[in-house]
Amino acid sequence: MEYFRLILLSSLDDFRRNKLRTFLTSLGIMIGVSSVILLIALGLGLKKYIKLQFEGLGVNIAIVMPGNIFNNGNIQPGRNVGGIKFDQKDVQSIKTVAGIKNLAPTYIKTVAVKTGGNSQIGDLYATNEEIFPMRNLELAKGSYYSKSDVAKSSKKVVLGPKIAEKLFTDIDNAEGKSIKIENLNFKVVGVLKEKGGGGFGGPDFDSFIYVPYKAVLSLNPDKKFSVINFQVTEESEMDKIKKAVEEKLLRRYEKDDFSIVEQEEIQNTVTMIFSVLNSVLIAIGGISLIVGGIGIMNIMYVSIIERYQEIGIRRALGATKNNILLLFLSEAVLLSLTGGVLGLLLSYLTVLIIRIYFPAYLDVIAVLVALTTSSLIGIIFGVLPAKNAASLSPVEAIRYE
Repeated sequence: MEYFRLILLSSLDDFRRNKLRTFLTSLGIMIGVSSVILLIALGLGLKKYIKLQFEGLGVNIAIVMPGNIFNNGNIQPGRNVGGIKFDQKDVQSIKTVAGIKNLAPTYIKTVAVKTGGNSQIGDLYATNEEIFPMRNLELAKGSYYSKSDVAKSSKKVVLGPKIAEKLFTDIDNAEGKSIKIENLNFKVVGVLKEKGGGGFGGPDFDSFIYVPYKAVLSLNPDKKFSVINFQVTEESEMDKIKKAVEEKLLRRYEKDDFSIVEQEEIQNTVTMIFSVLNSVLIAIGGISLIVGGIGIMNIMYVSIIERYQEIGIRRALGATKNNILLLFLSEAVLLSLTGGVLGLLLSYLTVLIIRIYFPAYLDVIAVLVALTTSSLIGIIFGVLPAKNAASLSPVEAIRYE
């Protein structure tokens, strides 16, 4: 134990004599470690952010979509989308499945929206009143349209906050105003609270224009639906209800004509895509660790040359090759650990700032990765210079000038 204490003191003494060199050598490791840790923290934060975004748009939800978007059980965005359109018969058939809490058939279309002299392009979301509780869409102003409004084809519209702001500048001015959707006149009865999202593969409900689907039959003369959203009462029943819905639809369509996708499946697919991307970025960040390790190797070789006579004297006084090897290897590891700890502190402070805007966070794995990686860098890149020092002849080392 005393021997290791002396080695540690000797290493620290050398660092004190060469403060600037020690700092610059550790700097490479610090940058590499902090880069990797920050990327891990951002990856964890991204997963949490995506989860919160999807949960904010409702739970226990599945979507019946046209086309087969699955490949070997995994969602493949853009794969075989299109083909059939759903109709009222499909909606009535799905309604008979037990365990469905809300059902919202939806016709989606990009439309021109006008109010006064202001014209915007928006996404029409023609559906029923059940979409609002299903998607946790809360009102900032006004009211929703009702079940009777859907039955009567009432020309009422509920705006997402983003499109409301574009049309009226201030959402407080929107309620009660008239807007024109294509060639149809509608009255704004409500504006929704902001939900966020719209990125990472999720729909932007803040930009949708919600109207009763029967009020836009002139825009949808075939009376078809783009998708059918449904929400189940119990999460544990989702698989059973999906199977029942599939059986209903298979009476009219082929298996590849449609897909039933859980919102959680979409979330998992998006998370997986970004996890792969984050892993690639971490690998790129790891290159700076290799550069830092090469820096340590270079400095250790320089340090050995400067200390030839010291090494010779130590050998003459009885130090073994293993003693010299351990001395220089410990210095390399200490240099790496110093950089690793500094990188960890820098990452922690940076994450504290990022958390104000984004839910990034550090976990035990990130800390262990930092300290283990920095130690391994010191061992891997320090062993060759340390072996070189240990193999020196005592007589040649003392004579070296």
